[in-house]
Parts: sequence; C-alpha cells; structure tokens
Amino acid sequence: MTDETPKPAAKVAPLRKAVPCPICKRPSAREHYPFCSNRCRDVDLNRWLSGSYAIPVADDEAKAEDDET
Repeated sequence: MTDETPKPAAKVAPLRKAVPCPICKRPSAREHYPFCSNRCRDVDLNRWLSGSYAIPVADDEAKAEDDET
C-alpha cells in the first residue's frame, strides 16, 4: 500500500518582467534586481550620493513676479 497523501505545493516566486540593467543594459539578476551585479548597484548608489542624479526644479515665474511687487 502506498501513501498517497497530498504534499504541500512548493513556493514559487512570482515572475517579473525581464528588465535590462539601468547601468549596463545586460539582463538583470534576481539577487541584484533591477541591476545585473553588485558592481552596477554600487555605480548607481555612487551616482546618487555624488549628486549626479538630480530632480529638475522649475521656478514659477509668476510667483516670483508677485513677490517682487
């Protein structure tokens, strides 16, 4: 007689859409997502910390004119 008790299903991580590394454009790796390697992750961090990445800000000219009067 065989034991036919159902086994629990293995946990499977959901699949992500394949995205290229934003630094070198190679396929990204799961352990470094969205980067392909720890090197590219460090390059990105360095760019943030050195100020290479910045969010542009446009001054509101109408507000500036109102403040002058």
